[in-house]
Amino acid sequence: MAGELTLIVEMVTVLGVAVSGGYLVNRLHQPVLLGYLLGGMVVGPAGLKLVTLEGDIQVLSEVGVALLLFALGVEFSLKDLLRLRMIALGGGSLQIILTILLGGGLAYLTGWVETVPQGIFLGAVLSLSSTAVVLKSLIERNEVQTIHGQIMLAILIIQDLGLGMMLAVLPVLTQPTEMIGIALFAALVKVLLFLSGAILAGKWVIPFLIRLIAQTGSQELFLLGILVLCLGIALFTYAIGLGIAMGAFVAGLMISNVEYADHALDRILPMRDVFATLFFVSIGLLIDPGFLFANAGVLIGLIAITLIGKAGIVALIVRGFGYSLKMALTVGIGINQIGEFSFVLAGVAQSEGVFSSRLYGLTVGTTAITLLLAPFMLKVTPYLLQWLERFPQINSFLQLNNSPRLVGLEEELVNHVLVVGYGRVGQTLVRMLYFQGHKILVIDNNEAALLTLRERRIPYLFGDASSSLVLEKANITQAKAMAIALPDPMATRLTLKRALSLAPDLDITVRAHVNDEIDSLYQLGAQEVVQPEFEASLEMGAHMLLKLGDSTYAVQQVVNRYRRGRYRDILPERSQYWGAADLEVAIAGLEHHWYVLHSDSPFVGLSLAQTNARRLTGATIMAIERNKQLYRYPTGEFTLESGDRLLVVANPQEHIAFTKLFTGD
Repeated sequence: MAGELTLIVEMVTVLGVAVSGGYLVNRLHQPVLLGYLLGGMVVGPAGLKLVTLEGDIQVLSEVGVALLLFALGVEFSLKDLLRLRMIALGGGSLQIILTILLGGGLAYLTGWVETVPQGIFLGAVLSLSSTAVVLKSLIERNEVQTIHGQIMLAILIIQDLGLGMMLAVLPVLTQPTEMIGIALFAALVKVLLFLSGAILAGKWVIPFLIRLIAQTGSQELFLLGILVLCLGIALFTYAIGLGIAMGAFVAGLMISNVEYADHALDRILPMRDVFATLFFVSIGLLIDPGFLFANAGVLIGLIAITLIGKAGIVALIVRGFGYSLKMALTVGIGINQIGEFSFVLAGVAQSEGVFSSRLYGLTVGTTAITLLLAPFMLKVTPYLLQWLERFPQINSFLQLNNSPRLVGLEEELVNHVLVVGYGRVGQTLVRMLYFQGHKILVIDNNEAALLTLRERRIPYLFGDASSSLVLEKANITQAKAMAIALPDPMATRLTLKRALSLAPDLDITVRAHVNDEIDSLYQLGAQEVVQPEFEASLEMGAHMLLKLGDSTYAVQQVVNRYRRGRYRDILPERSQYWGAADLEVAIAGLEHHWYVLHSDSPFVGLSLAQTNARRLTGATIMAIERNKQLYRYPTGEFTLESGDRLLVVANPQEHIAFTKLFTGD
């Protein structure tokens, strides 16, 4: 009885600090995983000494590992992998190999590890990135569908797939040197036989068993069946020497193509989250800040290999596949952390006797620190690249803007419509314009997306539309109109700003991604901003009103009124809308500066429309502060007064022009 109570006390303690630590780091906009690690440090041997890894917590954490790998296998997307198969299969595999060689080689040469097997295991640990952290950051920044986001996810999928092979093959390195060749051959044969059996079972046996259980209609039996399948196969692979994690991952793959896969994942996720939390907190129990400080030199070296070496490898690979260096650097910096599954691999290394306690502790510390830095680096990378673009010498050396390639145009480039972005929205727009007989020029930097244009002989420009060089090549000053349908919010704002700086009178229609972007895009100069979700609701509402007997004219008037009002009448919590808009997000990625309006300025007493600032200088006034009250996105009728502070978005040359106009010099 006392032992049972001890387990309950330890579980409550571990889960309690996980909740507390997770809540704390979540409020600081960091991954909750870091909160679990910190919680483990607090209650572990290096902290309050409330919990140790000796006992049942260790066993329960192994269940967490199995469920983590099982869910990973179920979620594995062959479709996503095939969409970018070249960069995924070729680039992802090459990244793993080169990172193992770099990390393991440097560690061996510097004496951080004593044997070659230790170096290989360490390099493998460093080669894995965090799918959870990267995906969460991409979702928060609305960049999942961007090209760099898709490349990141493709490489991460290969890393996840490579983890399964590592778990099966790397333990062989513990064999004596003269036996490694034979052991490796035996392990590969064992893996192939197991995978062959898994494929057959996944095709004939598993679907039958799952359907049989599902037909009972009992959710409890279904969950128990999935759990027994996961842990049963994991125990089988453990018995034949392939490890629990390998079996759990393959069990997930076996279920991933069954029609009940989504339901199985939905049922298992709560259990996975609980037991995985125990696993991550158990890792935190092993982190000793004093130990990390005492080994700071090696720790900094491992972090440098990960942040700089791994980023450089990924950037070179992506660049080698024909993507721009700007894109390559974005991807490289985006996945240069160590992932949560590195803990699993490091744990295997320790259990096999490859990692000493010292090396395991350094690996855990390196992983925790790089995970802490990952969201920050993903956020600052676009700003870093923009800052570098301001220096012509560095820009030329790094070739951040590839020379744009104009394809499929034989006549003079005038009176054309520019369509920026050839995703789902851009493709529909191009088809509409094409069949109406308009001259079109598409701008995109995804070669795969432009194959259709090449086949249909529609002119396109390969390049980054937010680059002034690309816009000049597109002869934007002679264009009739422009539509921006990019999936990246920051690229959308930059493209709009730079397009209007070259062609101030151009009619530009922009796709908004979220509600808070609508007014900021109008303020930056867009003639029309379209929010797809609102447009869908307007079309559905129009259809329903017509069916309810309203006249076509009345329905059209209602829809037009909502559009003219920039959707404000149908915004949720309309009364709170102006205070809820995040101005910092709206100007993210754009150069901005506050100007104080003095009494001798020619702007005093004029409305914004009368200043004609955007037309004369290219600068945009995004907000005005008066008497400690902030007016976001002021309209043209807003009259300026002495003492006002103006938030202005502009490039360096436009800021100079605005200053002269603003001061009357």
